[in-house]
Amino acid sequence: MKKFLEEAAVTANGPVTDTVYKLDCRAPQVAAAALPGQFVNIALTGRNTFLRRPFGIAGVSAKAREITIIYRIVGTGTENMAKLRTGDRFSIEGPLGEGTFSTKPGKTLLVGGGVGLAPLIFLARRLPDKPIVLVGGRNREELFWTDFFAENAEKLYVTTDDGSAGMKGFAVAAVPHILQNHAIGRIAVCGPTAMMRTVAEAAAAAGLPCEVSVEKRMACGIGVCLGCTFESKIDGKRYKVCTDGPVFDSREVF
Repeated sequence: MKKFLEEAAVTANGPVTDTVYKLDCRAPQVAAAALPGQFVNIALTGRNTFLRRPFGIAGVSAKAREITIIYRIVGTGTENMAKLRTGDRFSIEGPLGEGTFSTKPGKTLLVGGGVGLAPLIFLARRLPDKPIVLVGGRNREELFWTDFFAENAEKLYVTTDDGSAGMKGFAVAAVPHILQNHAIGRIAVCGPTAMMRTVAEAAAAAGLPCEVSVEKRMACGIGVCLGCTFESKIDGKRYKVCTDGPVFDSREVF
């Protein structure tokens, strides 16, 4: 797959919540080539960070030649990103990753939690058949994600750990109900490792294929540093998340 290194220009950057921000930037080459599940590596000129930061692509506007990134402020790199203003420029590398989500016809269940939901927004917009979407959060305040899926989902389900909205419990608790009421052909999940593991187990029990988007610390993003490798649970082969993934068959990971 083609990869590009270009200078991106910020077209919008602002808070969705106190800690979650949405960044739109003009990056024509990346926008034209990006596929659901891929990510970009970002470097901010003149900032006090050394390594590029990887972010999943949450959306693409081919007409505007823009990509969207949704990120949570967790450290110096993302604190610097939150300070970007319209017109600011930064270096972007991408789209990265050879392992992408399937966009074949058929009914897909998308399951996500936290910022893991960001790449699933892009997937929902590219699927030929509107997906069923399951959003998991700790409480009602974390369910703002549903707004990003509303136009592209056949039906939205939500779970909260504290029961303040939707079904009480973890996201996997809603999976049996969804499978009983919808003719799901495959599952795609991105979020905390524990969530992905339990959803993958539920998919296996139902005999459904499941794709997971793996998160690892990626220093280079191009398969050189070997800092993001893991061993396949099927045949012991070592995979690089940044190049072989980040999307894998769940059986390889769990």
